[in-house]
Parts: sequence; structure tokens; C-alpha cells
Amino acid sequence: MQQAAQRYPKALLALEDGTVFSGRSFTGHCSAVGEVVFNTSMFGYQEILTDPSYCGQMVAMTYPLIGNYGINSEDVESDRIQVKALLVKEYQGRPSNWRSQTSLGDYLKASGVPGIEGIDTRALTRHIREIGAMRAALSTTDLDPASLVDKARDCPQMIGQDLVREVTCDAPFLWENGERKPLRGDLGGFQWPFEPDKWRVVAIDYGVKYNILRSLEKRGCTILLVPAHTSSDVIDRLDPDGLFLSNGPGDPAAVEYAVD
Repeated sequence: MQQAAQRYPKALLALEDGTVFSGRSFTGHCSAVGEVVFNTSMFGYQEILTDPSYCGQMVAMTYPLIGNYGINSEDVESDRIQVKALLVKEYQGRPSNWRSQTSLGDYLKASGVPGIEGIDTRALTRHIREIGAMRAALSTTDLDPASLVDKARDCPQMIGQDLVREVTCDAPFLWENGERKPLRGDLGGFQWPFEPDKWRVVAIDYGVKYNILRSLEKRGCTILLVPAHTSSDVIDRLDPDGLFLSNGPGDPAAVEYAVD
């Protein structure tokens, strides 16, 4: 893999405080800006990539080898990749796992999401752990550190950002057998499925993870997922047994409509 890495274009990652890290892009030429955060998991990178909580963020993985078990169609937490970029120490482009359907690099490239290897992710993690989460810019075409630092500083801060609008569902749907099932009409004419032994739960989607819905379903719930802007009057008319409010990305203070 070291020979393959030499063919990857050089990339720079610049933080807003002027700290710069170098690496190589295993997804081709790319650029991105966003807040840098870290994750210490040894596995589960596909779930992390598709977790709506990471919308608008670049995620650095502290575990040194990422990609060895590939990507499959089941281990997702939403319908798309949510992160701005993935930062790893070493990328394994030849996955070996019976569930693997494609490589991590191809998965990222298909969505236009940068993947950067060669970053000292543990040094990066120590830095942002001490200083705090910071805005950053990365590029394979603009390799001027000063220019990238300026781009990082121009990136909007998380404070005040309503990212829920970017991740919430466009329309309500039922969650059945681990999958989304669109409604045949709008909520005005909605009728709950006749399942007397199950709890009827309305879940408001502020960036819900599929695994939460799977867990609710396993515990005997019929789940109706509704967009974040759904009014309390509409929810009252649905007459659920329970109401679930999901977590989500961005600044909660900016999501005033969740309270109104």
C-alpha cells in the first residue's frame, strides 16, 4: 500500500490557529472546509461516515489503520455520507471481509467526499483535545499553508448553524423491518397500521440514526418518522403513545422551531 500511496496526490490540512498537517488524498483531487473532530473507535467507520451528527465536520480516526473490512449496504446510519472529510493515518484499499461490497475509497469518491491518509491523527487529536474543536481547510490543489489557514478562518463556525435542515427527512415515513416505507399520502390522512400489541411512536427527525430506529422497532414500537419542522398540532392529531426527539448536528440554539 505504500507504493500506491505515492501515487495519491499530496494534501494539506490547515487549522484556523495556523497548525498544518500533510498527507495524501486516496480519493483523488479534492478540497473541503469544516470543523475538525475526532473519533477513537477501532471500527465502525461506515456508521461514523453516515451519522447525521457529523454533518459539516471532518472526522479524524485515531485508530491507525482504516478501511480493512471495506463497505457494505447494511452498516449505515442514514441515507448518505454526512461528513465533510475523513482523515486517517493509514488507508487500506484492499478490504478483506465476507460482507464487503466495495472499498472505503470508492465509497467516498462516489459521494465526492475527501479521504486523506498520512495525517498524524493522534497528534491532531491531542491538539484539538487541548485547544478545542477548530475549523479547518484541506486541499490537494491549493498547497499554500497561509491560503488554507485563511480559508479555515472564513469557514462558518458551528455556533448559530442550523444543520438540522440539511439532515432531516423531506417527508414523513414509517420505519418497518429495518427500512424506510414512504406514506401513500400526507399526514392529514394518516392511519396507524393495525398493530394492537405495539406502541405507536412519533419520532421527530433532527438527525436520527437508523440504529435508534432499529432499536425502537426491536422493542415493539411502530415508528412514524416526521420532519423536524412538524408542528405540535400535527403531532397531537396523530395521537401517538410516545414521542421521540432525536439528536442531531449543529447548534441546538439555532433550531428554535423545535421549541415553537
